[in-house]
Amino acid sequence: MQSRAEITSKYAKAYKQAMKKEKGQILDEVVAVTGWSRDNARRRLSAAASRPPGAGRAVARKPRKRRADKFSYDARVVLQKVWAASGGQCGKYLAASMRIQLDALERHGELVDGTDRYSPSVRAELLAMSAASIDRYLKPAKAKDAIGGASTTKPSPLLRSSIKIRKAGDEVEAEPGFFEGDTVAHCGPSLKGEFARTLNLTDVHTGWTFTRSVRNNAHTHILGALTAGVEEIPFEVVGLDFDNGSEFLNHAVINWAAEREIFFTRSRPYKKNDQATIESKNNHLVRKYGFYYRYDTTEERVVLNRLWQLINDRLNYLTPTIKPVDYTSTRDGRRRRVYDKPATPLDRLLAAGVLSPTQATELTTYRETLNPAALGREIADLQAVLLKLAKHKTEQLYLASFPTALPDVRKGVRIKAAG
Repeated sequence: MQSRAEITSKYAKAYKQAMKKEKGQILDEVVAVTGWSRDNARRRLSAAASRPPGAGRAVARKPRKRRADKFSYDARVVLQKVWAASGGQCGKYLAASMRIQLDALERHGELVDGTDRYSPSVRAELLAMSAASIDRYLKPAKAKDAIGGASTTKPSPLLRSSIKIRKAGDEVEAEPGFFEGDTVAHCGPSLKGEFARTLNLTDVHTGWTFTRSVRNNAHTHILGALTAGVEEIPFEVVGLDFDNGSEFLNHAVINWAAEREIFFTRSRPYKKNDQATIESKNNHLVRKYGFYYRYDTTEERVVLNRLWQLINDRLNYLTPTIKPVDYTSTRDGRRRRVYDKPATPLDRLLAAGVLSPTQATELTTYRETLNPAALGREIADLQAVLLKLAKHKTEQLYLASFPTALPDVRKGVRIKAAG
């Protein structure tokens, strides 16, 4: 069979390019050598000429010449620096925020003309890169963390029926101010004992985020974090949507929201899509930057809250997001989501027109003071501190969760008494 395959590959290219009379002569030769029928030989030669050649059989098709690179090596090197400074944005987001990133890095002296392969021509190449090209060039530099976490939501049946339900199919809010909220447990591999919780609030319309770590899920700490969020968010909070956890559905939190005239809703039990916005933030904000380690000391909470301030600045001012705006149908009739163009939460907030001119100027000026590279270095330093504080004890808890490899020989063993 190997000899027949080699013969087929040898004649396939000539057979494909030959005239009708020459094809008959080629078929006669193949039939004489292989013993195949004429129809079988014709079918095999046609198939070998139409499919891509295998290893050692590159005779039916010429090897494809590699296309010249559209972007220079310098541009690809600088792209990795910009991507690292941006916090690892995907190609679609980085293409939308490339001008903001380059302007900020140039303003703070991180990218200098004539230094480390950067130049005006490299800048022009980076601004001309498409999202697909960015993802392709960054593929070797990307990595994925495969660690998992645990859910600690405990339902609160007492007040649940008195809170209005907000479903995933409800109309999206047309103005800023309606926030989805959730807590993330920093328990590591064990739910035993007391551990820190991180409250995360995300505006549905703009994607603006606020994050704060507290000691535990007691309503006193949750109220403190919610109050800090309402005070620090640069626009009015008009609504809050939570899951069915007891840390939110209690008299203290509901009365607090009523006193401030904040609309209060909840999602349906076991329906994660009702809170799709905050669930995604729990992943690529809290878990991405805060890891899955156990944090249960005051020192660790202080480091976490310093970290969240930097992360919120990066996400609110420098990182674009996309929002679903409509549905469409594909050619085969399948329903497909339509998204708007990527824009940073600050840009969406400015476009919404809810800020005064003074507030808009202050926020825009503050964004110009941010250095993406400096933010990245400070974030990495704080993450190193967290690793130093929590890595060892988390690993010990993880190892303790496995049963011992050897049986306890002291139990159930009887020894015959000496006579």
